[in-house]
Amino acid sequence: MRIVRTAALGAAVVIAAGVAVATQTPGTQTGQQFLLMKSALFTWESVPEQPTEQGGRRGVFAAPTATLDELEYHTTMLKPGGSPHPPHTHKNEELIIVKEGAVEAYVNGEWKPAPTGSLIFFASMVPHTVRNTGTVPARYHVVNWAALGTKPKAETK
Repeated sequence: MRIVRTAALGAAVVIAAGVAVATQTPGTQTGQQFLLMKSALFTWESVPEQPTEQGGRRGVFAAPTATLDELEYHTTMLKPGGSPHPPHTHKNEELIIVKEGAVEAYVNGEWKPAPTGSLIFFASMVPHTVRNTGTVPARYHVVNWAALGTKPKAETK
C-alpha cells in the first residue's frame, strides 16, 4: 500500500493492514495537507505478496515522516537468476537486509556476494542493484528514505 498526499480534510487516519499508520498534518505549503507516517506495527501476514515478473513484492508503506520526505519499506522475492532492475541511481538512500537465499550486490562498480543475513547500503546517486545467484528464491527487506527537501514535490507520496 502506498500512502499518498491529500487535501481532503475529512480523512484523519489511513488504515494499512488493519493498523493506523498516518495522520493528517499541515504541509509546508499553505492549505496543503500531508499524511505523515506515525508509529505502527505490521505483521508479515498482513501484507500479501504480489507477483512480479522476477518473483514477488510486498509493498508495506511509503509515506512522509516528520523528518523525511519519504520513508518506504517493502520486501522482494527474486527467482533464481532474477534481478529487480539493471544498475540505476536515485537521490534517496537504500538499505537491504537479505532474509534468505543468496544474492550479489552491485556496489561501487563491483558485484559482491551477499549471503543470507547480509546488510547492503546503497548511497545516493551511486549505481546499484542486486541479483539472485542461488538455486532457490531469495528474499530481502528494503528500506528507502529521502531526506527533507530532497524529493521534488510532485514525487512526494
